[in-house]
Amino acid sequence: MSDAFRIERDTMGEMRVPATALYGAQTARALANFPIGGQRFPRSFIRALGLVKSAAATVNGRLGHLPPERAAAIAAAAEQVVEGRHDAEFAIDIFQTGSGTSTNMNANEVIGRLAGAHPNDDVNRGQSSNDAIPAAMHIAAAESVTGRLLPAMRLLGASLERKAAEFHGIIKMGRTHLQDAVPIRMGQEFSGYARQVEAARERIDAALAGIYELPLGGTAVGTGLNAPPGFARDTIAEIARRTALPFIEARNHFEAQAARDAACFLSGALRTYAVALTKIANDIRWLGSGPRCGLGELRLPAVQPGSSIMPGKVNPVIAESLLMVCAQVVGHDAAIAWCAAAGNFELNVMMPVMAYDLLEAIELLAAGSANFAEKLVDGLAADCARVERYVEQSLAMGTALAPEIGYEKAAALVKEAHASGRTVREVAREQSGLSAERLNALLDPQSQV
Repeated sequence: MSDAFRIERDTMGEMRVPATALYGAQTARALANFPIGGQRFPRSFIRALGLVKSAAATVNGRLGHLPPERAAAIAAAAEQVVEGRHDAEFAIDIFQTGSGTSTNMNANEVIGRLAGAHPNDDVNRGQSSNDAIPAAMHIAAAESVTGRLLPAMRLLGASLERKAAEFHGIIKMGRTHLQDAVPIRMGQEFSGYARQVEAARERIDAALAGIYELPLGGTAVGTGLNAPPGFARDTIAEIARRTALPFIEARNHFEAQAARDAACFLSGALRTYAVALTKIANDIRWLGSGPRCGLGELRLPAVQPGSSIMPGKVNPVIAESLLMVCAQVVGHDAAIAWCAAAGNFELNVMMPVMAYDLLEAIELLAAGSANFAEKLVDGLAADCARVERYVEQSLAMGTALAPEIGYEKAAALVKEAHASGRTVREVAREQSGLSAERLNALLDPQSQV
């Protein structure tokens, strides 16, 4: 452990902070008390907390609640936190006090030392950990969703749309219950995947409405004690200006601090997207299974050797990596739901781990979506000969005969084809009583899609 993070004790057993550290005694105590998982808040959260402190200092100076020079110094120091210049000083584990007070004081002490200001009286003026930490969670989530996730989803959606257009002329067998169904265009199948991504993006975008409400100004329990008039409104307006996102003051500060329902709702939308991606990735890897003894309708890009023992084997590694991302996101959502339910009276006391899981879920889905688009979907190709062979061999082709010869007779033809190993077309030529011209018209896959 570096000097910046080493906690020393004097002869009385009291902690003392090394001169090289920017944090103070409260942060040092937290470091001593919570050495649990070694997981720290991500860059997005530290940036957001820096934004809160910078905007608060600017507004406190403007409203006359801090001397102009001190307010400017705090804002400048907070900007260094926003830029990531002191991330190493944010060393506290996410498994800490449930309000995130340790991390809030970590920020106050780092900024206070840089600015020559008092961490509580000056840097934290008009704030409480109970409104600053959930505000930072919302800011980080909104910035990550709009800046990283939604663009990645648009990238994947566009990739799937291009494949839908490219594969439009390819007619293949549909499958229901894992059994042969009636024909479908491969492009139609891919259009369904593209719409899943688009619909998930719409749901996530809708979930941002609650995230844009910030609890700043509620201070300890929502009453706003020690927050001067106009502080919350102006600070949130400053954050909105800085981020170019439509943040507003919470409509009810008691709800905004006692509950984390907006974060839970966003997490649910992320989970739904993970569920959609699981379906898409699984379908594509099954359609590409083989290459000789599986379905083999799709040829997946060969991005790396797939086996340490079987020469030449190539696995669907990009799809598998996305499936693991989705599993992690679903797990994070379960933890977030549990955390959101753990609010007691005027405060939720599971915020640090909730923020960590929410931000990681966003980042994982953003990275996974872009990787899936660029390294798998963009390189997909169809095995047209194999697809056509499946269509001709499918017993479901008998479905097209039912309106002409009746369900029972069509079923008998299908059973005979299955028992004899012949195609429906071959048996129908002998037993349907239809002319060759009419039979070919009914069994033409183009007429069935």
